[in-house]
Amino acid sequence: MTKQKDTTTLEDLLKRTDHYIKDLDERNEIIKAYHYAEEAHRGQYRKSGEPYIIHPLNVAIILTEIYADKESIVTALLHDTIEDCEVTEEEIEQEFGPTVLKLLRGVTKLSRIHFSTENEYLIDYYKKIIVGMSEDVRVIIIKLADRLHNMRTLWALSPEKQKRKAKESLEILAPISDHLGIHKITSELRDLSLRYLKPTAFYDIAEKLNKTKLERDATVSTMMDEVSSLLSEHNIVHEIKGRAKSIYSIYNKLNKGKKFSDIYDLLALRIFVNTEQECYLALGIIHSKFRPLPNRFKDYIAMPKANMYQSLHTTVFGVDGYLFEIQIRTYEMDEIAENGIASHWAYKEQKDASRLMQTTTEQKLQFFKSIIELSKEQLSSEEFVQSVKEEVLNNNIYCFTPKGDVIELPRGATPLDFAYKVHTKVGETTVGAIVNNNIVPLNYELQNNDIVKINTNKNSCPSKEWIYMVKSTTTKNKIKSFFTKNEKEVYLERGKYALEKELRKKKISFHDFIQEDNIKTILKEFKLQDIDEMYYNLGTGKISALSLIRVIYKQEEKPKLIKIVKTVEGASVAVDGIDNVKVQLASCCMPIPGDEIVGYITKGNGITVHRTTCHNLIHLDERYLDVHWMSEGTSKKYLTSIVLYTNTLENHLGDIISKLGSLDAQVDEVKVMHRESLVIEMQLLVRNLKHLEKIKIELLKFPYINDIERVYR
Repeated sequence: MTKQKDTTTLEDLLKRTDHYIKDLDERNEIIKAYHYAEEAHRGQYRKSGEPYIIHPLNVAIILTEIYADKESIVTALLHDTIEDCEVTEEEIEQEFGPTVLKLLRGVTKLSRIHFSTENEYLIDYYKKIIVGMSEDVRVIIIKLADRLHNMRTLWALSPEKQKRKAKESLEILAPISDHLGIHKITSELRDLSLRYLKPTAFYDIAEKLNKTKLERDATVSTMMDEVSSLLSEHNIVHEIKGRAKSIYSIYNKLNKGKKFSDIYDLLALRIFVNTEQECYLALGIIHSKFRPLPNRFKDYIAMPKANMYQSLHTTVFGVDGYLFEIQIRTYEMDEIAENGIASHWAYKEQKDASRLMQTTTEQKLQFFKSIIELSKEQLSSEEFVQSVKEEVLNNNIYCFTPKGDVIELPRGATPLDFAYKVHTKVGETTVGAIVNNNIVPLNYELQNNDIVKINTNKNSCPSKEWIYMVKSTTTKNKIKSFFTKNEKEVYLERGKYALEKELRKKKISFHDFIQEDNIKTILKEFKLQDIDEMYYNLGTGKISALSLIRVIYKQEEKPKLIKIVKTVEGASVAVDGIDNVKVQLASCCMPIPGDEIVGYITKGNGITVHRTTCHNLIHLDERYLDVHWMSEGTSKKYLTSIVLYTNTLENHLGDIISKLGSLDAQVDEVKVMHRESLVIEMQLLVRNLKHLEKIKIELLKFPYINDIERVYR
């Protein structure tokens, strides 16, 4: 298949920049970049047979349509030089500066990703492309322009590659373009994608549009005249255009079961006025003559979309009973609607374009901010993509603070999501919520346009139950982070205290013990990263203070003969150097297989096995014996004691015991204590330490259980 030869030139690019890039130095920089790229690509041709320079030149021209800045246009001209030519990063930085090099690196990085819409690749693709965007929004805008020109020349590729590229564009790049508010690129990407993915449907719709074009044009023209006369009578200076419906949007409606004849917004007008006030005046005037269709009015001026889109939408019964979709906006609103965030700064002349572009993005584009927030969360690739799909690329809801600020949230969000979106500190100190002047529970599902007031108390803190009450992944992770941080601090303190206490027993100076050489020895022995990890492991009971002390103050070891004996409970314990002696497990600390243990010689009662952290082992070093478990895999069960701290006075004991039964743990004894909330002490029969840890993990999933501790008697 052949196409007409592309005759685009540098002069075409410069004409496109005349009205908004006026600085002579900047224009010379664009000219310099063009000649540099032309020289670098000399002798290279595209699949279409055209000189390669035609591609970066067209990408740059597409960017001028959305008023991209000088750095973006220069990067567009150079975007394939590092990848496809013998050009180094050092040369680019020397010739065009660090900003262009940064943008070029970003575009090159995205180009190197193997694009695929198959599930196994989609996850990593989404994550890489969107996190890549967070470095500088201009990178993704250049990439979108690059893809659009490639889609325009897709006819030169094989049918298989055409479909693959079209699918990528439709499912991945077009949604991002849409949420950046770049309507021109989004609409063309979708139409071109449909043309190659569903050619029969595409050409069928195009044919139907052509057949009805004369009739539609006549009807639209009559309606335009009537509306224009009406507005002029009321002295509103305006401009009216007929608006074409994209083939892809028609395809979407047909795909949902609508008939072609039922798609009422094929007849559409767009009205431009000078001020926001005139938008509302024009709306009222039009409604006074043409009856509006119920439930079809949308005010995106008072409640802009996340991508800064603003307009009034209404559908009215127009001439001859036809339904017309009418959009009313100012010229500035139209620039932003068509060209995205870039046009916001371009519309205001005499300003630093690149700086304002970035500032506007960070301040007003909640979509972009949401992506950055999500990319900082410690999420798996799958969680990240699911969050992007559900919370960012979906139809979100918009709620208001009492002052009228708009907060964007995922559908299904609760007042807690709202509070954390306002500020993390607001979320952490939330004690209640009022929605539309009514008190609501914290798990209330917010609706579009709700006015939400959050009540806070500086002395309050989050509840673990909140994790199950929020929708946003970001909110969930902020709540988890609060508990992880606080629990870690508690364990660090607990670990340090445990070490100090054990050292006092041994009459060893804490200051002397934590000398740098000693700490290095301990970290190496226990494979720990730093002293905080040492304290954390002490605090959680993973290692004992006694075992740390023994590493530094090793006793002279004697030859040992290991004998295997059976304890009264039936656990296999190895006792060093002693045979035929009675061995039993201590009832005070209730050791179970997997615990660090030590033997203690009791007078007339053989050897008692204690956990090394047991508080009853004070000043008895001379009667210690080294012992260790020989098997943790036995089906025998051992007694241990735990305490469950809850955040409620409601008795959930039945659920807890049922859960323990399903986890193959037998309850031997239960005590329930009423304090500010229920505290439950249980004696359980478990197989080993791993079994106990699994039980703790599963029980902590109950929203009313705050903490679980193993106890000593």
